[in-house]
Amino acid sequence: MEHPTNILIVDADQTLAKALEQMLSDQGHHVEKLCTGKAAFESLARKTPELVILDLQLPDTDGWHVFEQVSDLGDACPVVVVTGRELSEQAVTTLLNGPGDYLRKPISAEELAAVVQRTLENIRLRKELACLRSQKGGCYDQPSIVACSREMGQVLEMVDKIASSDAATVFIQGESGTGKELVARAIHYQSARASQPFMAINCAAVPQTLLESELMGHEKGAFTDAKNVKKGLFELADGGTVFLDEIGDMDPAMQAKLLRVLEERTFRRVGGTRDIKVDVRIVSATNRDLHKAMEDKSFRPDLYYRIGVIPVQIPPLRERRDDILPLAEFFIRQFNREFNKKVRGISRMAQKILLEYSWPGNIRELRNVIERSVILECEEQLLVENLPRELVAQSVGDNIGPLNFQLPPEGVDIEDIERELIRQALEMAQGNQTQAAKLLRLGIDAFRYRMKKFGFM
Repeated sequence: MEHPTNILIVDADQTLAKALEQMLSDQGHHVEKLCTGKAAFESLARKTPELVILDLQLPDTDGWHVFEQVSDLGDACPVVVVTGRELSEQAVTTLLNGPGDYLRKPISAEELAAVVQRTLENIRLRKELACLRSQKGGCYDQPSIVACSREMGQVLEMVDKIASSDAATVFIQGESGTGKELVARAIHYQSARASQPFMAINCAAVPQTLLESELMGHEKGAFTDAKNVKKGLFELADGGTVFLDEIGDMDPAMQAKLLRVLEERTFRRVGGTRDIKVDVRIVSATNRDLHKAMEDKSFRPDLYYRIGVIPVQIPPLRERRDDILPLAEFFIRQFNREFNKKVRGISRMAQKILLEYSWPGNIRELRNVIERSVILECEEQLLVENLPRELVAQSVGDNIGPLNFQLPPEGVDIEDIERELIRQALEMAQGNQTQAAKLLRLGIDAFRYRMKKFGFM
């Protein structure tokens, strides 16, 4: 998860509220759970949440009064309404036209989780779009992609060409954490579609039984919990872009329905009889080997050839090491602002370790490492001692091979060797005693004892 969201749950059903609170808290969000309208009014007066999940049937007031107070906060605070009562058409229209969503009780855990995930994703995308607009004076432009390597330069050249074209489908491949969604958004924001919606969904995160409804919507009565008409992402993104992340995990039956959308630009809502025509660019992405998936019959060849007309391959971070330090510095500036820190750079030893690490988690892992290090850092430079142990261990381990020292016939003074190792460790660690001790696999007290013994302190 990129950033935790402040979520307010107002629900008299304590069993449902507690289960939802646990689920969202486990995902890292900040959750406040209340069961009365009075408590909700007091909380909203103190602070503005980023998402409200609201039961309309509260013990002390009509939930509509809470809804009205949240609505006064504007689109910055979406509301997911849950209720067991029958609503008028006007009330349903009000809810569906807002920035949130509406669910009729009884609600399945899967359905509620999917709706909350989609609403949180839309919150994140709205924030990013607002940031881009403010940075560019209201204009739409490519999101910040830090790229100094030749490999990523070629990717960005491809992005420019695709964005200026009328290509209806784009296929992005790359390992997890390489920035596939960032490239997809860059294509959207540099294109003529930039003022229209960019809608994203992770096909692996949404239960396959709900994915069709999420993408294509459903008609009232299409299934047990379909109490009202719901528009899907294709319909909501008309004129813009739909990003299908992890398309390789899509169920084969859903793949066939997606193929029809790609070929005809039409679809039917679940339970519907009317074809709906849309104009959307579909950008799909995966970290799976789709050739292998086609061999084992889990991915349709006709869909692969349809989405793969314009492929974009994003190299892993270990294959574009010229981007590691610029990305690290970019994240340092970002987290300096977020955590009010003043880290100005990266020590030479820390740079060496960052450059030598293999980065199996790619940019996402690098971002997490820098976030952790900036939070812990008290100096003006990011130092080795605040890097995760596995990074330091791999770097040190990779540089330790068989000892080539040959004992001479006349022998040596072992203390001379020990003194030289202490000196070299201090030099490599730029005087940082904690890191120098780690290089020699010594505890800090044992290392300082030797420093004093050999006159280094």
